Amino acid sequence: MPEFEGRTFSDGAVEYTIHEHIAVLDDRRGWDMPWRREVNLVSWNGGPPKIDIREWSESHDRMTRGITLTDAEAERLTKALYERYREKGNRLKDSSSREDHSR
Repeated sequence: MPEFEGRTFSDGAVEYTIHEHIAVLDDRRGWDMPWRREVNLVSWNGGPPKIDIREWSESHDRMTRGITLTDAEAERLTKALYERYREKGNRLKDSSSREDHSR
């Protein structure tokens, strides 16, 4: 479990709690500090936890703008991405099997 899970942070204007770390999408090194694009379950200002996608500093006390999704929105996004990549995979399989038959 990452050390930031379950912690509540505050910068004076915004309070947030990272309830669950789900995934790292990208890990890049900036000139001043490393930033990682992550998917987390976060509650903002005491609200209900939501799926959150944004870049975080290593200590999770700084972040970029991001997107938050309700469970219903996250499910629709997951289904849409699944369909997109499933169809893309089928197209790749079809094109490779056509190449196999042409030999």
